[in-house]
Amino acid sequence: MNTKHSNWSQFKLRVNIKAEIADIYDAWATPAGLESWFLRSAKFVDNHGNLRGKEIKIGKGDIYEWLWHGYPDEVVEKGTILEANGTDKFTFTFSLNCPVAISLYHQAGESIVELVESNLPTDEETMARHYVGDSRGWIFYLTNLKSVLEGGLDLRNRKTELVNVITA
Repeated sequence: MNTKHSNWSQFKLRVNIKAEIADIYDAWATPAGLESWFLRSAKFVDNHGNLRGKEIKIGKGDIYEWLWHGYPDEVVEKGTILEANGTDKFTFTFSLNCPVAISLYHQAGESIVELVESNLPTDEETMARHYVGDSRGWIFYLTNLKSVLEGGLDLRNRKTELVNVITA
């Protein structure tokens, strides 16, 4: 068995969630949905410069600004929505402007969330920091999405004074 990992430019994570695809999509594609499991604040501005309402679905070309629980306001992520088809596909730029593609589908009677982060730089320093760091973060947040949608328990750390924990 070959255990050597040869493609450090992307990673794929999947999680099964006992929820309707439409509910999972809304958790990704509305500011209120993202704030329920992922972000402290999710602001989106549409192509006309209008701030999206919390329950309004995000659209292709929207610009975002995100803040997390457990981090001060200086830790902010800004990016662009690359795809939002309204049902089962959602793609956005993330750290280092790398695309993160979300696909939702059914398999074996369950709803599946598949996340692929791609175009990661492959130099040693960036590879270690972003491939490992981003995948570790996404594993937690996908687990939290499952927890919130299946039972309502939010696992996020909300204290900025509590640092270096996997829940933030």
